[in-house]
Amino acid sequence: MSFKIFVINPGSTSTKLSLYDDDKEVFAGDFFHDSSVLKQFETINDQLPFRMRVIDELIEKGEIDLDGLDAVACRGGASYSLKSGTYEVDDLLIADTREAKGGLYHSSMLGVQMGKIIKDRFGGRLLMSDPTVVDEFCDLARITGIKGVYRRAINHALNQKAVARLYAKKIGRRYEELDLIVAHIDGGITITAHHLGRMIDSNDGSGGDGPLTPTRMGSLAVTDVVDHLWDESRQKMRDLCSVAGGFTSYFGTSNADKVHDLVLAGDKEATLVWQAMIYQIAKVIGSMATVLKGHVDGIILTGGLMRFDDILHGIEERCGFIAPISVYAGEYEQKALADNALAVLKGEIEALHYDGRPVFDGFGFE
Repeated sequence: MSFKIFVINPGSTSTKLSLYDDDKEVFAGDFFHDSSVLKQFETINDQLPFRMRVIDELIEKGEIDLDGLDAVACRGGASYSLKSGTYEVDDLLIADTREAKGGLYHSSMLGVQMGKIIKDRFGGRLLMSDPTVVDEFCDLARITGIKGVYRRAINHALNQKAVARLYAKKIGRRYEELDLIVAHIDGGITITAHHLGRMIDSNDGSGGDGPLTPTRMGSLAVTDVVDHLWDESRQKMRDLCSVAGGFTSYFGTSNADKVHDLVLAGDKEATLVWQAMIYQIAKVIGSMATVLKGHVDGIILTGGLMRFDDILHGIEERCGFIAPISVYAGEYEQKALADNALAVLKGEIEALHYDGRPVFDGFGFE
């Protein structure tokens, strides 16, 4: 008996869809959405019909057949934080995700919502693996300079853990015995210190922390926010963190290929911004090396922007002294979602259940 699994993965600039027959991918589609289009929607939740239309058109054209689904495997995000694993998606998880109870404002919040629509139409179990709110932070990584305000664990956990395990297998080691720095570099950029199988520190890319990206403004002094953005709406400031900053702010598009073409043509502004992004990525990688006390078994670069060789060369120039650098271009999220769902369907692992309580809820002395 084989299992039919549909994978839904909404990202900041794309919707990735896959159909699996057991572990064999029989359909794959990666649908780019320019930030200039997504900015037309007041909120990310408002994008739901637009993103669903991509699936509906595939069905109408006969490119995918979802009858007889055994599972819908979705990227998750924005609920309260939770531990790593594969979860059975229920109404509480969907509601908390839609309401961004975990404080994350990111397109991954659409995954379980899209999955619920497909499950209701075609059946199957609704599952989610390693969402963007997996929290494995060490306590020191949580502290800010404001009592009661804590740093959040927000990153590309699904892809980061997938490539970390691939790297460990390649060198004949276990992920749980390695110290790694993994940088997911795409529309959003998160750079994380992995210590013995746990993501103990990371930048909050969707929260305005870390490098500028095609869609995100990156780190900015709070005084600059006060001086330049204070009179803007809360929604506009959130948009600069997730969909309207970075390349979009400078060039009106989040399409990295278009911006890189400007770089190749010698455009001074595009060249400066592009190189600044690489510079800022390298800075955060360096900071994660200090988190790991200089003991780094490897630096792993992954994500869609790793198709550009100059990003690799720039990081090698500044970070090559830290540890060996490996590249896993693109994303391994589709395969990870499908494999985890298949393991649940086969009874190899048991799906976890969301309880509506965050992993971390303060130290008790607030």
